[in-house]
Amino acid sequence: MDVGITLPGFGLDPIEYAQHAEGLGLESVWHGDHLIPVNPFLDATLVLATAAAATTRIKLGFGVMVLPLRPVAWAAKQIATLQHLSGERVLLGVGSGGDAHGEAAWRAVDVPFAERGQRTDTSLSVLPDLVRGKAVPLHGADVVLSPGAAMPPVLIGGGGAVALRRAARFGDHWYPAFVPLRAVASGVARLAELAEEYGRPPCGVTVGVSVALGDVPDSVVEHRIRSMTDYGMSEEQAREVVVTGSVSQAREHFARLAEAGANRVVAMPFTDDRFRQAELVAQSATLG
Repeated sequence: MDVGITLPGFGLDPIEYAQHAEGLGLESVWHGDHLIPVNPFLDATLVLATAAAATTRIKLGFGVMVLPLRPVAWAAKQIATLQHLSGERVLLGVGSGGDAHGEAAWRAVDVPFAERGQRTDTSLSVLPDLVRGKAVPLHGADVVLSPGAAMPPVLIGGGGAVALRRAARFGDHWYPAFVPLRAVASGVARLAELAEEYGRPPCGVTVGVSVALGDVPDSVVEHRIRSMTDYGMSEEQAREVVVTGSVSQAREHFARLAEAGANRVVAMPFTDDRFRQAELVAQSATLG
C-alpha cells in the first residue's frame, strides 16, 4: 500500500515539509482546495508547484481540486503546467465540492451551487484531451492548449453513490475520506459492478484518514471529532474513522484498509506537531 500525507494548509513552510516527507520515504504529499475557507488556506496549485520545485521523487496530489469552481480550460492549463514542472508527478484528485466549502466561494465565481455536479461531469469529459493538448470544442470554438502534457491519474473524491458512479466512469481511483472499513469494502464491490456497466477496468481506491499518532491530549482528539461532524457524519462515525494511538495501531488500521480494498492511504494530521506526525505516519506505512 502507498502512503501519503497532507501538506499544511497554512502556517508551515510547504517546502520544508514536502522535503521532510520525501526524505521519510512517503509516496505523496497532498493539498486541499478552498477558495474562501473558514481558516487561512493557501492555493493548492501554487503550493504543489512549490513542492514540485523543492523535491525530486515524491508525488503531488490534489486532495481534491474542486473542479466546478474553475473554467475547465484554466484547470487543464494548471494541471498540464504542473505536470511539466514536476516531471509528471501529479495525482489529480477531483471533487464537486460541498457545504464545507461555503456558499461564499460559489457566489464569488458565479457558479450556482446546485449545478456543481453537472459541471464536474462536463469538465471531466473534456479535461483529459485539454491537458494532452488536443482540440476540444468549448463554447462554440475549438480550444487547443500548448504545451500539452501527460494526463495524470484522476482520483474522484466523495463517499456516496454519485461519487462511486463518477469514479467508475471517469476515474483511475475512488478517493473517499473519513469512511469506515465497511464503506470501503462495499464501495469496492460497487465499483466492480459499475466498471462492467461502463466497460472500464475497476478503478483503484485511495482513502483519506484523519490521524493523530503518539501522545495526543484527549481534548485535541475530541475537538477534531466534533469538527468532523460538519462533514455530515455522526459523532459515532467520526470516532470510528479517526486514527489515533501508537504506530503499531496505525499500521493495523492501514492493513485493514488494504484488506478492504484500498491501494493508498492519505494521512491527514490534525495536531500541531506536523513534522513528528509525518515521521510516525512513515513508520506506520510498513504493513509487513
